[in-house]
Amino acid sequence: MFSIRKLGAIGRTYRHLNRYHRILRVLFKYGFDDLVDRLHIDQYLESGLQMINRKPREQVQRLSRPERLRMVMEELGPTFVKLGQLLSTRPDFIPPEYLAELARLQDEVPPFSYKHVVEIFEEEMGRKPDDLFSFFDQTPLAAASIGQVHRARLTDDSEVVVKVQRPGIENTIAVDLEILAHIAGLMEEHLEEVQGHRPTAVVHEFARSLSREIDFSIELTNIQRFARQFEGNADIYVPLVYPKLSSERILVLEYIEGIKANDIQSLHEYGCDAKVIAERGANLVMEQIFVHGFFHSDPHPGNILVMENNIICFIDFGQMGRLSLKDREEFTDFVLNLVAGNERKVTNGVLKLTIQYGAVDRDRLTRDLGDLMDQYLYKALGEISAERILQDLLDLVTRHGLSLRPNLYMMLKALSTVEGVGLQLDPDLELITLARPFMQKIKFGRLKPGRLAEEVGETGSEYLSLVRELPEELRSILKQIRAGHLKIEFEHRGLRSLGMTLDRVSNRVAFAIVLAAQIIGSSLIVLSGIPPKWHDIPIIGLAGFLLAGIMGFWLLLSIIRHGRL
Repeated sequence: MFSIRKLGAIGRTYRHLNRYHRILRVLFKYGFDDLVDRLHIDQYLESGLQMINRKPREQVQRLSRPERLRMVMEELGPTFVKLGQLLSTRPDFIPPEYLAELARLQDEVPPFSYKHVVEIFEEEMGRKPDDLFSFFDQTPLAAASIGQVHRARLTDDSEVVVKVQRPGIENTIAVDLEILAHIAGLMEEHLEEVQGHRPTAVVHEFARSLSREIDFSIELTNIQRFARQFEGNADIYVPLVYPKLSSERILVLEYIEGIKANDIQSLHEYGCDAKVIAERGANLVMEQIFVHGFFHSDPHPGNILVMENNIICFIDFGQMGRLSLKDREEFTDFVLNLVAGNERKVTNGVLKLTIQYGAVDRDRLTRDLGDLMDQYLYKALGEISAERILQDLLDLVTRHGLSLRPNLYMMLKALSTVEGVGLQLDPDLELITLARPFMQKIKFGRLKPGRLAEEVGETGSEYLSLVRELPEELRSILKQIRAGHLKIEFEHRGLRSLGMTLDRVSNRVAFAIVLAAQIIGSSLIVLSGIPPKWHDIPIIGLAGFLLAGIMGFWLLLSIIRHGRL
């Protein structure tokens, strides 16, 4: 996983400052100078901001702010494109008008040369592609920010695709993540509107997700696990993988001939049944989520291929979601209580599924949940959209300062996406009806004697461990108190801005002292008449006065820019 260090410790390195300046130039170019000012970034990069043109281009000023944000993400490259795609699934964090625009972000970049492909193969496998494959197409099928895909053929004539990581992408992402972490910290400190959303937590979760996506050996393991959980299921086909030809930067898997799930005309021409495909695809995603707890988190049409006899094939396993049995049970309880209209249990369910960063008004939350249930309880299932319910639920928890756990966001995104694809194939698809049997199975599974005995055993074991460990823990605390080694840490909030102000004041005082010394020293040199001279005035003294003038002007400009003359 990428290690995000505090930028303050390493932010003076060339690669960070150069990239930071590049990010700021792009923000200014698209009219986000107000955001830069509100974040007080100039306190960290003051030495370079004066050199950056703040005026946006005329054609940019005619665009909406969401459009300009999307263009910023696209221009800043892979890390920011991926971040924008993640934020497009976070309605709790991003206003609605931004969600649709960020969802348009395209992860398409120019391909890198075959020469780099050969270099990566030699570094990873110790051999060139031509030594491992009977045929290797030097022109890629597709190129994205993380890597690109080539067609190839094995020595046994098996058709495969080879995914190769983009050169240098890991270092680029590492620098961007550290800068994003720094900007997220400034957002938490200076922007009131994001105080309850914890941008730093979003960046760290994004770093974790990106770390898994950039390591192709994890994707290979994902495919193997996915294949095992559907072993013997004739409705789905999982591509074969070739571990001996794969590594962290190379992934070789079976080439699949299929039709995209939303290409309805081709499906009809191929003799496929759109209704069967819609129901089968929805059931497969439901099984992934509620039965196995390991699911494809991005089942959009491009990642679902339809093969002969309506067989479904998922591709691209870089982004996978995971749900523990407890997560599945809590979500199931929440949905069933929602359908049953039990406001108290629904409120408890929401609090279990979310992260609370402050006090929650339970009475108001219960009333709002009751209003939400009234909107849907008396409608026929065919009139209810799972995506609409989930969106309303997300809006509600956001208003109350709550945030769903990241793995639940991925699950909701997967359900919404598969419903959208299913409705294109079958307008009568009822996702909620299809989900009910899976949820009922989870509900009744908790009542089985074996499961009850297991829960009782686990609870008893935990209490027993607690009782056993308690005396030793108390003894350890008493020893620390006796030895005077017990430490109590306090976290001070709201003092960071004061610290930065004091830093700025002390820096300016030191700057002024150096400036005064420069003027006095130059005066002494001029009075001493030390050669060389220009018009009978020592050149060294003149140079000192010139330098002092520049320093004084720079200090004055800095004070004026901060509005504190």
